[in-house]
Amino acid sequence: MTKGWFALFTIPLLLIFVTVVIIPFLMGIYYSFFDWDGIGANPMVFVGLDNYLQLFSDTRFMDSAWITVKFTILALITVNILGVTFALLVTSALKTVNAARAMLFMPNLIGGLILGYIWQFIFTDAFKIIGEATGFESVFFNWLLNPDYSLYALVFVFTWQMAGYMMIIYIAGIQGISNDVIEASMIDGASYWQRLRKIILPLLMPSFTICLFLTLSFAFKIYDVNLSLTGGGPVNSTELFALHIYNEIFGYGNYGFGQAKAVIFFVIVAAVTLTQVYITKKREVEM
Repeated sequence: MTKGWFALFTIPLLLIFVTVVIIPFLMGIYYSFFDWDGIGANPMVFVGLDNYLQLFSDTRFMDSAWITVKFTILALITVNILGVTFALLVTSALKTVNAARAMLFMPNLIGGLILGYIWQFIFTDAFKIIGEATGFESVFFNWLLNPDYSLYALVFVFTWQMAGYMMIIYIAGIQGISNDVIEASMIDGASYWQRLRKIILPLLMPSFTICLFLTLSFAFKIYDVNLSLTGGGPVNSTELFALHIYNEIFGYGNYGFGQAKAVIFFVIVAAVTLTQVYITKKREVEM
């Protein structure tokens, strides 16, 4: 009877996963060996590894790779610093702790496309009004039109969206720390900063492992906010991996070449995230 219930709930999910994820992934690898525009009526020409070899001479792809790496590093730092800060704040003796948690988590509930359009309005119109009213026009201007600032605008919006989500994971980690350890350190005369540096942060390593993994994967794969906020502009200064691959396939009709980029993209994301998990797992402290 137990096996029957197990099959009832797992087999449909397994079929959906295979249909939606595994089969398209394998088909994408297959298409990456062909020169094809994605139109079924047109012939598929087998080119072997030519698509993969061509990647290294594609300057737009290499530029997109560097921009994505830069964005991911910045997002990794800002999202997790804010996430830990928010978690420490809402686990303190704050009277409005529940309201604070809800307000900080709320941006994550807004869809990426809508979020991008909201912040596009803020950067375009609200920043201009604030700059004219305060005189700080060197700070409050349309970041989206400046190639030197547009990527930072994308990092800012991504951080605003994800910090509250990471906060929840850090809160769970903080609440999992034994009160006996904290009380013992207080009796020994440890200050708050000493407790934070020597006890809380080391014991939060399991939460850091999860949050760093999620931040890395989300930052590498970001598409919707990238599309609606900047569209890859100005002059491709914010065209991240996912948007670049989409443009290659559906914008330029290079289906096989775009699929090769997607395969390389998958390998890079998998390698980076697995390496990060391996490194941070080794630094976890047993309670």
